Amino acid sequence: MQFTKRYLLLAFLAFLLLSSLQPEIRQGVAQSSEDSQNSDKETIRFASFNISFYRSEAGQLKQELSDGNSERPKKIAEIIQRVRPDVILLNEFDYDSAGKGIEGFQKNYLAISQNGNPPIHYRFSFSAAVNTGVDSKQDLDGDGAKGTANDAFGFGKFPGQYGMVVLSKYKIAEPEVRTFQNFLWKDMPARLVPRNKDQQPFYAPEIMEHFRLSSKSHWDIPIQAKGKTVHFLVTHPTPPVFDGPEDRNGCRNHDEIRFFSDYITEGKSDYIYDDNGRDGGLSQTELFVLAGDMNADANDGDSTSNAARLLTDNPRINDNAPPMSSGGKYYSQIQGGANLNQKGNAAWDTSDFGDNKVGNLRLDYCLPSANLNLKSSGIFWPKPDENGANLIDATDHRLVWIDLQIE
Repeated sequence: MQFTKRYLLLAFLAFLLLSSLQPEIRQGVAQSSEDSQNSDKETIRFASFNISFYRSEAGQLKQELSDGNSERPKKIAEIIQRVRPDVILLNEFDYDSAGKGIEGFQKNYLAISQNGNPPIHYRFSFSAAVNTGVDSKQDLDGDGAKGTANDAFGFGKFPGQYGMVVLSKYKIAEPEVRTFQNFLWKDMPARLVPRNKDQQPFYAPEIMEHFRLSSKSHWDIPIQAKGKTVHFLVTHPTPPVFDGPEDRNGCRNHDEIRFFSDYITEGKSDYIYDDNGRDGGLSQTELFVLAGDMNADANDGDSTSNAARLLTDNPRINDNAPPMSSGGKYYSQIQGGANLNQKGNAAWDTSDFGDNKVGNLRLDYCLPSANLNLKSSGIFWPKPDENGANLIDATDHRLVWIDLQIE
């Protein structure tokens, strides 16, 4: 009789636990195991999320994250706790060389239950210097002055603004990480050249001699999972706007996107070199996930020469069934404006901008290589009557995720 009572108590507790998970399961966001070394785990979840963790002055973000009292980071943390990626890129996370911002976000937000969602921990992380806010010592925007945010190698008020972070439950093979912060734009064959109305190059030769391609950086981060290596290729190209008829930002956005398209394509990566002087790109058998806020929609928006199609149409990438959300389509319809004339599927949208001119766009990507087994995918963008709808005002971008079976 005592055994029966104990059994019934355990069964009841198990029922309560399963019931508490139902809202998340109904959202189509499955729980993933906290133990990244569990050999029984079926899938690995990769994600990309522009979290808008940029501040106006250096040091402000790490100070803000030093306690758990900031409301927007709480919402960002709750979204991550709900979706529970195993590996995630965070765009627009101000860089500090000591990693205090990452430490604070993990300790004071991700490790703390947000509205009853289980805490989440990432054993491994990677961040490095980026080009935003790094003074070029040149008048890049042609306004006659030097030293402004527009004259940095990537737009920024201080070095590291709008940086990047990768968090992972799986080991990062740090000795094999490749960064491309210092790759020069002039070294890309057949690069796009911003031109004035008279068709003369916008940038003088002495400027191009030192002009870096990446507005932030390009990283190849090898993730070791289930006996395999998956290269997490991450970046955040400059927006293709905020320029003039010379289209200098549009050209750069296109070529920043093209860089990784060439990196994964046989016969096109010979010109590439990393910050340690190693040449070339990935072999055709290697596994990868390409992620980031590309600031380009394959069908709509202001990007130059449909730059995003360099990725979505690349045969090395599987974009046959793009991630979707219920909220993307819903908000496109009720917000109207520019959304009404767009060509792309609104369910693929990952950003929510001014509806009169821009509208909602698919800017954020998490793209698996064609030789990976894609099981499912999604975008965290609930409708107003769905769980988590109160969280989406934390940033104007949406988290996009994919589940891969590593065999």
